[in-house]
Amino acid sequence: MSIKKPFNIQDFKKNAFGGKDPRQALVFLARTAESAERYEDMCAIMRELVLTAGAAETLSVEERNLLSVAYKNVIGSRRAAWRTLNAGIDDGKWDDLVAAYRKQVEDELSEVCLDVLDLLENTLVKVNVKEDEARVFYLKMTGDYYRYLAEFITEKNYENKASDYYKEAQKISIAVLDPTHPIRLGLALNYSVCFYEILKDKKAACDLAKSAFDQAISGLDKLPEASYKDSTLIMQLLRDNLTLWTSEAGNNNDDEVDIQDVQDDD
Repeated sequence: MSIKKPFNIQDFKKNAFGGKDPRQALVFLARTAESAERYEDMCAIMRELVLTAGAAETLSVEERNLLSVAYKNVIGSRRAAWRTLNAGIDDGKWDDLVAAYRKQVEDELSEVCLDVLDLLENTLVKVNVKEDEARVFYLKMTGDYYRYLAEFITEKNYENKASDYYKEAQKISIAVLDPTHPIRLGLALNYSVCFYEILKDKKAACDLAKSAFDQAISGLDKLPEASYKDSTLIMQLLRDNLTLWTSEAGNNNDDEVDIQDVQDDD
């Protein structure tokens, strides 16, 4: 029995969309793929939706969240696999096989990251020039995927690209978003992880995480009920990281710790 062909959104549009509105059909199809946990298909669908909207229209909140959910699930399993393989499975005569297998996973990681970065940099960041929540979202997402590349590729300056996008997103988020806003908190969390894991600036990581947490705590009484769960979850992750980082500094221990980040703000 042969494995089925990869999902082809163009063929699907031609044969199944009929007289339906293409954008609405793509949104429905993306939701359906998510429910079926067909995340590679979902990425193809959302790529088509972004290109369909093009420079004419911005994405709705639902559409941008579908985009990030699709790529989050595809990249998440591969990042977890890479970390397992990178930690060393055999430490013996099979090391060369593990290295070759890890390279396969790295190639897949690169392909996914570069695919979504193409959409972000050449369409979404370019179209959404107004300094608002949407621009922060896309800049943060761009920083995230450059950070993922920088985890295993050290010769292409990806770490500085991640930092530059996070820095721009941070500047705008402070100006336009409340300290308790989930996107602002998620950005602070991931930017601090970038400082700690990628840029190796532990003081900056702790300072950013502490500042974001303290500012959010002071505004907790004004937190809208709709975002309470998301915001407090990210605040907990910020506090968990701070606890790990300060404990590590006190113990002068360079062993790997389980650092928390978020890949998007759904």
